[in-house]
Amino acid sequence: MKPPKNDETELDSEAARRALDYYLNPNPTRPSEHNRIWTLHDGVSSEQAQEHAIALLRCAAATAHETASHQEGSQRELTFALMHMMDMARALLEHKRAAQIGV
Repeated sequence: MKPPKNDETELDSEAARRALDYYLNPNPTRPSEHNRIWTLHDGVSSEQAQEHAIALLRCAAATAHETASHQEGSQRELTFALMHMMDMARALLEHKRAAQIGV
């Protein structure tokens, strides 16, 4: 049988939890024009950004492949699918780069 609830104690602990959440776990600020999570430096060309994106996708796909090789079942298949999507995105960027150079 459960002991009777003390409403005053429960309210106090709930108020304490909300107060701690307010000060220790504030709501994250939403990214805006002046508060971005990630931005390019001024002067970075679209070609440089594209090259960097290709390199990032190559590294991410290699990481996914290595991770998948240590997994089994549906987790392995899911990770290989992720790697395949990164490879396709990289191939599209490389195709675009080749078309720009060939023009």
